[in-house]
Amino acid sequence: MYTRILVALDRSPIGEQVFQHAVDIAKATNANMMLLHVLSPDEEGSPDISLMREEYYPGLSSEIAELHRQQWREFEAQGIEMLRDRSEQATKAGVKAEFEQVFGTPSRVICDYARKWKADLIILGRRGHSGIKELFLGSVSNYVLHHAPASVLTIQSSSGKDTQVSPKQQAEVLS
Repeated sequence: MYTRILVALDRSPIGEQVFQHAVDIAKATNANMMLLHVLSPDEEGSPDISLMREEYYPGLSSEIAELHRQQWREFEAQGIEMLRDRSEQATKAGVKAEFEQVFGTPSRVICDYARKWKADLIILGRRGHSGIKELFLGSVSNYVLHHAPASVLTIQSSSGKDTQVSPKQQAEVLS
């Protein structure tokens, strides 16, 4: 049975589905949850790193750098707020949850954090990229599936083609 569930969250639309599935499974198995958000320049809504390139705005580099730092601080604060809100929702649902936000490459950070925290299940979203799109954009879920130190449950984006399994059905299979 699962006792330590690492839930990888980001700001993508599938984040709410991932969170709800994780809460349902944690409740069914009486597991603790760690909500993890990996800050990355590749994440939706992250500050544009190209603004930092001096060749775009020679002479304005210090102003641009300060603007970028300010945008990044706001981005970090939004991530913490998302995690805090989700942690409170989990607690209200009767699930013990803690959270952490880390900077890095999401796929590697998720696997490393799962190892460090001794997770026995990792839950994350899958956007359904395939073929050329997956080759160029990469796939966090694919990397985690192949390198994780624990079982992995991927939640398919509702826009994906894969068949959806309800949280209740997943909890029944896991119990």
